[in-house]
Amino acid sequence: MSNTPDKYDFGMIGLGTMGRNLLLNMGDHGVRGAGFDTDASKGQLLEKESKHNNLKGFSDVKAFTSSLKSPKAIMMLVPAGKIVDDVIAELLPLLDKGDILIDGGNSHFTDTNRRVDELEAKGFHFFGMGISGGEEGARKGPSMMPGGDKEAYNVMKPILESIAAKVDGAPCVTYIGPGASGHFVKMVHNGIEYGLMQLIAETYEILKKGLKLDNEEIRKVFTKWNEGRLKSFLLEITKDIFAYKAPGTDHLLLDDIKDEAKAKGTGKWTSQVAMDLQAPIPTIDTAVSMRDLSKYKALREQAAGLYSKDEVQLNVNKDEFLTSLEQAFYFNMIISYAQGMHLLARASEEYKYDLKLGEIAKIWRGGCIIRSEFLNDIFNAYQKDAKLAHLLLDANVQNLVKAAVPGARTVLSTTIAAGIAAPAYAASLSYFDAFRSKRMPSNLTQAQRDYFGAHTYELIGKEGVFHTQWVEKHND
Repeated sequence: MSNTPDKYDFGMIGLGTMGRNLLLNMGDHGVRGAGFDTDASKGQLLEKESKHNNLKGFSDVKAFTSSLKSPKAIMMLVPAGKIVDDVIAELLPLLDKGDILIDGGNSHFTDTNRRVDELEAKGFHFFGMGISGGEEGARKGPSMMPGGDKEAYNVMKPILESIAAKVDGAPCVTYIGPGASGHFVKMVHNGIEYGLMQLIAETYEILKKGLKLDNEEIRKVFTKWNEGRLKSFLLEITKDIFAYKAPGTDHLLLDDIKDEAKAKGTGKWTSQVAMDLQAPIPTIDTAVSMRDLSKYKALREQAAGLYSKDEVQLNVNKDEFLTSLEQAFYFNMIISYAQGMHLLARASEEYKYDLKLGEIAKIWRGGCIIRSEFLNDIFNAYQKDAKLAHLLLDANVQNLVKAAVPGARTVLSTTIAAGIAAPAYAASLSYFDAFRSKRMPSNLTQAQRDYFGAHTYELIGKEGVFHTQWVEKHND
């Protein structure tokens, strides 16, 4: 790093939780960092929390940019959308050609495409970088997904590798690919995250309403699962949530939280682009839809009064059912990851990203929100076959799925009969059953389309496109 005492190696715009913690992480690794925020108190907090006296806060943007050594390297960690464009517009007059700009927020990949082209034309280096890990990850080691200007990434590579999470000694950061590939991969990461969170929520519903377990019993289930093959960051925090009581209270804070889930858009974006690419991801789509449905609290309460039902009670052997539930969750988790990886494969082909799916799985194993033991299986699958068309075609994954799918069928049939909603469970199993169908009923769909709209169809074993007059027309 720079030995020049009055110049800083790196600049951070936005000293909220993520920006400040990333800069503190860099400071711990010997990086002299400057941070800018219009709120001067955030810069002061940065300096106060710095352990090595090598970080400086600024509330004047000109003083901030002047403090950086050339070529300047600046990361923006601000909300996605127009704010990013506004920050860039404010910065450009203060920068020189050859300087590096990094968008570390959750920008939509189409916005990143535009910015890549615009800034390259003006002589600046720019790349979008997805960052996962939340507050703790930013401070102690995130997973990072940089894509775009490879020359700029190579300049930043030593810093990024130093602050990244490490798994088996390997940093959880790698160059993803050209254009907006880094932000695209982060978007799909978040889509998988939506799927996994919905599956955990439905499992909670089954345990609470179906098996009538109390909170402590549910905590023990999630704790046990997190000690085995289901070990993951999301289960780890879930078991902690089932142990937390607000100071001065005698019950879980969880029980006081409204059942209306918020979202920032990345799950929706994942579903939208999957439709564009014709890559089916029904588990993720369902998770997005359930967050939306949760917001209609008044409607749901009204419907609950209209469609009252008997108290739910699963007539099952609890221990045997919990074994099936663990299998079902494992199966559904595999399906959520598989759908996300298939979407990445389709995007790589369509957008010419040349994604290395094995490397992506590798950097997701540490630091990020969707890290789990199963990512090792994903990494190994793509290590064996970098061109693997779909994760469910891998021999090892096949064995895992075959062993777990009976539990998925048992749980779903039982919960449906009892009237317990498990839409992501259902979407996962139906996706799997359709995926393994040698012949789907889509021939009927094609016949219907041709009947009402003359959209034509193709025939088995015969070249060409055909149209049929399905009913004889009569002249009155």
